[in-house]
Amino acid sequence: MPLILSIDDLRELAKKRIPRAIFDYAAGGAYDERTLSRNTADLVQKGNASPGLRGLAATFSTRSPQVYLNIDRTKAESLQVLPQSIFDTLQAYLGSSFVNFFNKFNQVFQVYIQADNAYRLQADDLRHLYVRNQNGEMVPLNALIQVRQVQGTELVTRYNLYPAASIFGSAAPGFSSGQALDTMEQLAAQTLPEGMAYDWTSTSYQERKVGYQAYLIYALSILLVYMVLAALYESWTSPAAVVLVVPIALVGVLLAQLSRGYDNNLYTQVGLVLMIALASKNAILIVEFARDLHNRDGLPIAEAAVEATRRRFRPIVMTSFAFILGVVPLVVATGAGAASQQAIGTVVFGGMMASTLLAIPFVPVFYVALESMSERVRKSRRPEPATHGEPQPPSRPPSGPQVAPE
Repeated sequence: MPLILSIDDLRELAKKRIPRAIFDYAAGGAYDERTLSRNTADLVQKGNASPGLRGLAATFSTRSPQVYLNIDRTKAESLQVLPQSIFDTLQAYLGSSFVNFFNKFNQVFQVYIQADNAYRLQADDLRHLYVRNQNGEMVPLNALIQVRQVQGTELVTRYNLYPAASIFGSAAPGFSSGQALDTMEQLAAQTLPEGMAYDWTSTSYQERKVGYQAYLIYALSILLVYMVLAALYESWTSPAAVVLVVPIALVGVLLAQLSRGYDNNLYTQVGLVLMIALASKNAILIVEFARDLHNRDGLPIAEAAVEATRRRFRPIVMTSFAFILGVVPLVVATGAGAASQQAIGTVVFGGMMASTLLAIPFVPVFYVALESMSERVRKSRRPEPATHGEPQPPSRPPSGPQVAPE
């Protein structure tokens, strides 16, 4: 069995720089590594039994085979051997120790000392090592240490100076990542004893920190589209006819997600932001032509809306179906990164189908309703001309010289 230095040896080295009380607190305080491992295993077991989670695993384990070296400090002191000399000997023979540099063939080489492979494979090889005492005498290392087989942790992870165990997993099919995080928090609150806590890291931490900001992003995206169109049309009602078709496109997104059994993940949310622009694109073409026919050519609002829809229907259908066929490879993607491609492709495919087949008939309806309401408001605010029955103000006499007739 390969020789593995226990963490207790590292603790002996750390005692020279860290007071014992602080070091024990950093090592776990009232909870040791076995208690942490036991509670971690219980939490992983309950998580895998939960229907909303799958593939939970933890890298923390106290069952890794190790070789424990117990140094007899009393005997070492009686033989005038410093503990640092013992550590240096183990480091040099079992690990490696840098000596110096030397130049040869116009190159600089590093010199390390280390025992040969055949003399550092077994724990019994320690009996061949010697350590020098303060008098310069060589003392066999086997007389100062006791070797025994133990089980421990290969790696102790620290989180805010506390020993921690990382748990990895994912949400089960049909459950969102937010639901998986809520389930883990409930299981942790039921499983962990008093004095132990949990926290999120990596992408889960970012998701918990962001929270419901995705809805704010959706609102800001729609507001940005509305404000840009309001500045372009110089109107507050025409952009509303464009923005109102976005919920209709979301119906197609919802049906596409339900048909494939996908959840609302990060890629789905990115696709929703993209659909706000794609759904508005078709409506902008119809509203733009309708405004030109009404304001420039003088057609009534309803006739302008019908004529604009008739003229722009074929270009809209051609460009929309070309785009839909372009995202089909994303919908049926395979291989590395297929999950993210399928999520975005499904959202865009379903949203564009609904925007093309369902939203186009509603665009002229929204335009006629909003534009008619806007004209009624403008007429009500316009001042009325004076009638014949009202008294007219007296006219001023013409200025300048008057010529009397002869």
